[in-house]
Amino acid sequence: MASNIESTISDDQLVRYLGRPLSFVFRYVRRHAGQHVLIFLSVAVAVACTVGATYATRFLVDTMTAHAAGDMTAVWRAVAVLVVVIAFDNMSWRVAGWFATYAFVAITGDVRRDLFRYLTAHSASYFADRMPGAMASRISTSAISIFTLENLAAWNVLPPCLNVALSIGLMVTISPLMAGVIVTLSGGLCFLMFRMAAGGRSLHQRYASEASRVDGEMLDIINNVALVRSFGMTHYERVRLGDTMRQEMGARGTSLRYMEKLRLVHAVLTAVLTAGLLVWVVMLWHLGRASIGDVVMVTNLGFMILHGTRDLAVALVETIQHIARLDEALSAILVPHEMTDSPEARTFSGPSRGEVAFRDVTFAYPGARPVLAHFDLVIEAGSRVGLVGRSGSGKSTILALIQRLRYVQGGAIEIDGIDIRDLDEDSLRSCMSVVPQDVSMLRRSILENIRYGKPDATDEEVFAAAAAAGCRDFIQLMPEGFETEVGDRGVKLSGGQRQRIAIARAFLRNAPILILDEATSALDSESEQHVQEALDRLKVGRTVIAVAHRLSTLRDFDRIVVMDQGQIVQDGPVGVLERSEGPYRDFLERQSMVVESAL
Repeated sequence: MASNIESTISDDQLVRYLGRPLSFVFRYVRRHAGQHVLIFLSVAVAVACTVGATYATRFLVDTMTAHAAGDMTAVWRAVAVLVVVIAFDNMSWRVAGWFATYAFVAITGDVRRDLFRYLTAHSASYFADRMPGAMASRISTSAISIFTLENLAAWNVLPPCLNVALSIGLMVTISPLMAGVIVTLSGGLCFLMFRMAAGGRSLHQRYASEASRVDGEMLDIINNVALVRSFGMTHYERVRLGDTMRQEMGARGTSLRYMEKLRLVHAVLTAVLTAGLLVWVVMLWHLGRASIGDVVMVTNLGFMILHGTRDLAVALVETIQHIARLDEALSAILVPHEMTDSPEARTFSGPSRGEVAFRDVTFAYPGARPVLAHFDLVIEAGSRVGLVGRSGSGKSTILALIQRLRYVQGGAIEIDGIDIRDLDEDSLRSCMSVVPQDVSMLRRSILENIRYGKPDATDEEVFAAAAAAGCRDFIQLMPEGFETEVGDRGVKLSGGQRQRIAIARAFLRNAPILILDEATSALDSESEQHVQEALDRLKVGRTVIAVAHRLSTLRDFDRIVVMDQGQIVQDGPVGVLERSEGPYRDFLERQSMVVESAL
């Protein structure tokens, strides 16, 4: 009965549930329909037994009144009926609870897996505009809200609905008029409470939004705690987070107080109706139109009906609150992806050669002028090309576009003659390795972080990649060797060690295209030497595209492309550009002067 490992819903299907939280829930309920049928049938049997117990009680009271202490056989028979009904009542609830431990838990797993898959398929611009912690919180909120909705439906919504319906059915046998009045008043009460509850939906959504914001702020501060401490901003961040929490607590208090107002209105109306029902049935007994057993049964049924409407109203209020939270979470996550694999997405027919070509490419960040306009550049397979230029000239944008982290607005980028928009995600990623300036590392072992380049690699392949990257020696000196956990974002390792592990990851991946994004700019001289030696080994036989401010790291490259304001202003071999007047020589002379002044 465990949840399926693989999802059966596509991203296109998921996004259709934007603004339709209840349809979203029912979609997952249908995946576990058999278990839900058993749960709700068991609940129905339990409620029927609960209502039936009032009839059995009436039967027992009337039997005892009719036979006094004479015929005990009939009395014990009535007792046996009541005991059996009570036993079935208790056991039916337990059966429903048992199956719920499978079905409700399975759904939370399905929801988190599908939403996480959809979230991670968003583009870099999506995450740039949102707090990652808040988005993770919304995935948890969605799962918790659905789990709560399922519990509310099974234990708080369905039972009072069935309870009221069956109780009214029994009450008709005593007084059709009384049953009709109860139906009218109960229906009116439920309608009133539901309308009032729906009016508070915006309050519940605001609370859900503020709660996600608090989670995001906390995670942002924790992830940057070293920065906070180094600038002595601990007190500032505590005060700032406190203000954010006060807004969240205010929103939560407003949401809860609105619910309490609804409960108060229902409590007053229920008390009045209960008193009226009790007076009415006693008057029927006084007039000889109801037996003592009838009085007992009607009184119990009346309480069950009125309390059932109370429980239903409260459950509906909570249901609307959790639907609002789920809707808010889904509206943040199920934003349509900027670009997805088309149904005709291709894979490489054979091994990728690694030729990269920009064909009349135009790109602009939202609300800004174009970074690249009608840009053309061809990088031959197996060549080494360095991108040089001032900050903002478009170098990093070129790397982001090659990796499809951003999407061109005009023209095309091709790998081996295939538009990267026509490649499926796996094919695109498999043909390139990236060694960035700020190496990303998961809070796992060194072995797992290197193996990220090739998940099915053997330990021997990982060790060989580490040796090729020149990091095996320092890894073996660590307390647990390759099993040493690197800490949050690799905090237990130095910058040079992280870079060499990233290079080992690239060795293991063995992709034809190697992208170097300022891979040595943040290192000291000794670390840079080790990393540069490892990079020299890694570059052999690959297409290398490198962005570097230290021009000395590009001396062995075949070609230098100098960028300025999104345009190529110089392009040629290193030796030619060094001897030619132009921006590259100016950069080179400026760096030489810096080195000489440092000496």
